[in-house]
Amino acid sequence: MSESVTISQDIPLTGTGTAGNERAEDAGPRSLDDLAKPHTAGCARSFAQLKSWLKADLYRYAGRSDLKSFVRHFLFTPGYKYTVWMRTCGYFRVKTWAKLLLLYPLSKWILLRCRYKYGIVIPEYTVIGPGFFINRFGGIYVNGDAVIGSNVNFTHGIMLGQANRGKYMGSPIVGDRVFLASGAKVIGRVRLGDGSVVGANAVVTKDVPENGVVGGIPAKVLSLAGSDGYVNRTAPL
Repeated sequence: MSESVTISQDIPLTGTGTAGNERAEDAGPRSLDDLAKPHTAGCARSFAQLKSWLKADLYRYAGRSDLKSFVRHFLFTPGYKYTVWMRTCGYFRVKTWAKLLLLYPLSKWILLRCRYKYGIVIPEYTVIGPGFFINRFGGIYVNGDAVIGSNVNFTHGIMLGQANRGKYMGSPIVGDRVFLASGAKVIGRVRLGDGSVVGANAVVTKDVPENGVVGGIPAKVLSLAGSDGYVNRTAPL
């Protein structure tokens, strides 16, 4: 089992994605009013934590975490640029001094500009583990109540959406090393097991087992081959 990585003061996310996901679900909202409320669960509590997450994210793009790679990908890679502003905005969100210095409103404004420019909508308070990788951009929407594990791959046109009623009321819980292909849609408080793959244009409305590969509308398990070969250059936790 991998070393535990603390996503927030309330939600620890382990290397397997299990304990943290269960904690997030147990502490999750119980009504539509609660589902609509922003929170701070995914916000970095210290600058050291923010830096470590961004280094892990950068490793997914460059295979290293040096200053040269940071500048290059921050300037020229939309997915990483959005991630930097998203995590930084989350850090400022929980800091009173950042609000007094107007750093939080400024970072929020920049994040909104990136949202409209690149077509990526992921709230700054979303619980996302280290090693987050956005391949391409455009049409990406994530509900802020979703929980995303470590070393997860996003591609363009995906959605992690909310269900407002029924057994799976809420937003998805994504394990570690999960690959979401172009156009994939995951609706409701369903679990995507560690190492799973959601195929292109699939619509997932039920839990996906560990290493499960699903496709179709509604999505069905096609194999248990997992995400090996699709989620590469994983960041050490």
